[in-house]
Amino acid sequence: MGIPRIAITMGDPAGVGPEIIVKVLSIMEIYDICQPVVVGSKEIIMDAIQMTHRALKVNVVKSPNDGNYRYGSIDILDLDNIRTKDVEYGKVSAKCGKAAGEAIAKAIELAKDDMVDAIVTAPIHKESFKLGGWGKKYVGHTEMLADLTNTKKYTMMLAHGDLRVVHVSTHVSLADAVKLVKKERILEVIKIAHNACVALGIKEPRVAVAGLNPHAGDGGLMGREEIDEILPAIEAARNSGINAEGPVPADTVFSKAMGGWFDIVVTMYHDQGHIPTKTVGFVWDESRKDWKAVSGVNVTLGLPIIRVSVDHGTAFGKAGKGTARTDSLIDAIKVAVRLAENR
Repeated sequence: MGIPRIAITMGDPAGVGPEIIVKVLSIMEIYDICQPVVVGSKEIIMDAIQMTHRALKVNVVKSPNDGNYRYGSIDILDLDNIRTKDVEYGKVSAKCGKAAGEAIAKAIELAKDDMVDAIVTAPIHKESFKLGGWGKKYVGHTEMLADLTNTKKYTMMLAHGDLRVVHVSTHVSLADAVKLVKKERILEVIKIAHNACVALGIKEPRVAVAGLNPHAGDGGLMGREEIDEILPAIEAARNSGINAEGPVPADTVFSKAMGGWFDIVVTMYHDQGHIPTKTVGFVWDESRKDWKAVSGVNVTLGLPIIRVSVDHGTAFGKAGKGTARTDSLIDAIKVAVRLAENR
């Protein structure tokens, strides 16, 4: 089969996406594990090469099949959809949002047509994305990916090392998230979580299911969601052959997962899963007044294609300086490769 071919979307041109892509593709070892092709604007990537002082060439291709995939040269499918004169780093822009969305749409098309084995996405800015015309249908990447692949059952997985979490709900208010804690959806996410672990090469996944309420409801003293919705979903999952455990109180489930008790945790809402993964992945160095690490990945599960993303935003405050960290993008490429190889 050869090594996997990965489409890397440019992200918002006014953010750190282009510069972290250039930095990562100046690492020789990346070409040992994959064939990376950038989807976006040649002009923006060339500007990022100058900004980061990398000695790289650019090879424009009409198709991923035309790539050289050699260290020292970035293969790019040039959409020619934005100019550097239209980009002000760190600023919200309709033109940038439009260009970012076009790169995602093209990458999805390539993956659906089996021209690439996986997609890795650089960050977009939701406000720019909306102003660029995409917000009429999509909140962000996840909703766009689901729509353009006609996927109805999907969820987000965040991962940092062996800590993996998936979500019953994501981009909704906390009040609405509580209403969405229903047996059918929880069972759906447990199954997706199990299948994700199998796709990563874990033969017998151990799935923990977090409780919604403090102490997982404490037998109904602090809410009945665990009794009425979560436990029935866990029992149904067990009856289908999945090794699921819970409801486990959310204040202990993540430390247990990090300690090796579980391979993945099903969380009930956005921040219940995001906070622990970003706490271990984002490390601030007070002495240098800068991030020591910004690592972890975001995987959209349930799609007919593989999509992995960085687990951080556009970092408008750093954009254009050439100082953004590459940890998360490197992690994302490695996870995409692993998923593609196991598929």
